[in-house]
Amino acid sequence: MTETEALSRALIEEAARKSGLIWLQGPAGPSRALWHVWHEGAVCLVGGGAGEQPLDGLGLEDGGTATVTVRSKDKGGRLVTFTARVSELPAGGEAWGAAVAELKGKRLNAVDAEGIEERWARECVVLRLEPRGDGVEPLPDGSLAAVPVASPATTRKAMPAALPRLLRKRRR
Repeated sequence: MTETEALSRALIEEAARKSGLIWLQGPAGPSRALWHVWHEGAVCLVGGGAGEQPLDGLGLEDGGTATVTVRSKDKGGRLVTFTARVSELPAGGEAWGAAVAELKGKRLNAVDAEGIEERWARECVVLRLEPRGDGVEPLPDGSLAAVPVASPATTRKAMPAALPRLLRKRRR
C-alpha cells in the first residue's frame, strides 16, 4: 500500500467513524441518505425491512460497487467520496453477528429493541461497503444539487397574512 493509499484509507475511516450519515449511490437510482456504523474497515448498514431504511431502487447487489459520500457531522458538508465494494452479510454468520452488534447500538427509536436481531435476520439485509484501493474521489467544483425524490409527504401552505392580527384580537 502506497503512502497516498494509506492516507486516503485513514481519511475515509476517520470521516466515516465520526459521521452518522452517508449518502449512498448504487448503480441505479439517485443517492440516498442512510445511517451506518464503521466496523472492521468498512461501512456497515442495515435496511430493506419494515420500519428500516429503504434500500430498494439503489441496485445494490453482492459483489457490486457503490459510491459513498461521507458528510461532516457538524456542518453537514461533503468530506470525502469513495467507491466501495458491496457485500451482503449472510444472516446468522459470524461477520453478520459482529456487524449487527455494532448496528444495534446505533439504531435509534427501534420499536422492538429486544427482538431486533431476529427481525433483521428475517426481514432485512445487512450490507458491508468496503472502500476499494483506488482512493478518494476529488471534490467537485459545481453544486451537484439534484431534484428531490418523489414523495407523498407535503408541507404546510403559507400562513394567511391576516392570521397574526386575528390571533392578537382573540387575546384581548
